[in-house]
Amino acid sequence: MTITQKRRILYIVQHRFNRSPGQRYRCEQYLPFLEQNGFECVYSPIIINEEEDKNFYSTGNYFSKLIIFSKAFFRRLKDIWRAKNFDIIYIYREAFMTGTVLFERQFKKSGAKIIFDFDDAIWNSDVSEGNKKLAWLKRPEKINEILSLADTVFAGNKFLADYASSSTKNVVVFPSTIDLNYYQVPPKINQSKKVVIGWSGSQTTIEHFKTIIPVLLKLKQKYTNRIGFVVYGVPEYTNDSLEIKGIAWSHETEVSQIATFDIGIMPLPNTEWSKGKCGMKGLQYMALEVPAVMAAVGENINIIQDGVNGFLASTEEEWFTKLSFLIESKELRNILGKEGRKTIEAKYSVEALKSVYLSEFRKLLNT
Repeated sequence: MTITQKRRILYIVQHRFNRSPGQRYRCEQYLPFLEQNGFECVYSPIIINEEEDKNFYSTGNYFSKLIIFSKAFFRRLKDIWRAKNFDIIYIYREAFMTGTVLFERQFKKSGAKIIFDFDDAIWNSDVSEGNKKLAWLKRPEKINEILSLADTVFAGNKFLADYASSSTKNVVVFPSTIDLNYYQVPPKINQSKKVVIGWSGSQTTIEHFKTIIPVLLKLKQKYTNRIGFVVYGVPEYTNDSLEIKGIAWSHETEVSQIATFDIGIMPLPNTEWSKGKCGMKGLQYMALEVPAVMAAVGENINIIQDGVNGFLASTEEEWFTKLSFLIESKELRNILGKEGRKTIEAKYSVEALKSVYLSEFRKLLNT
């Protein structure tokens, strides 16, 4: 009996397992499927624990950050040294957090095939609040060189794919996806009897939520105690007028917390950065049969059929009107919620796209 040797993939990522939404929805949830189909996957983050994470994204702490940079640099040197032992190097967004392309170039020289995956318009400058003073270390335009080094590029939407196509030929539009084995719809229990309008995000996207506050205040004035608001993922955030105290994100509570929403919102400014967004918040809501109201920007307009599986909104008036429809009609919430789940099952689930994912790896290795 012949034993087929597994092909090896080195995943080059920023964060530890189950930390980064982008990594979870584009990389991590496919690893078991790849393992079942003849691949060995090795995961290599450079910010490896909660303490490093906290220090890296905090304001100041420059000595701690220098230590983190140094450790990260040596972790990537280790990856270069072992790259020759892998068939594919999979790079999510960038190999290192500064403007250098040193590591990507060395991975290319190893002889391994390179897959580059990105799900944001990262050719635009975007620095976390805690690292604004270190922005000079970044070089967003380095993406063009990384794209030129890649054998295959996974782009999260067509806007990103069009950008990538100017630097490389083999570009695959691969959306961010939901693992429906994990996103199981629980029984709806609303103890407060209020219609809960929820937003899920992080410290880096809370500014997007703030753009919708004038609309939420008008809704609060109109419906008073009939509605409530939840911000999930930013425990530091508070808004006394809307009676919001942010709730911390955890992998264990993510599904159960989002499932308590009666309506999920995804406001976005109409910017170049927003056009690169892949609609992840909306996809999460839809997967749990929470009717989504999403800004009519970027990939959102491809995800949502307005009035069929959710709502799109461009102006404050549209946000107010469509949220009012949903607040006033439980039946409408149920209809749009169920249609949203069907959309995820058909177009944005791991189950629907795992064979496509696998085929790109096999195609790259001619297997």
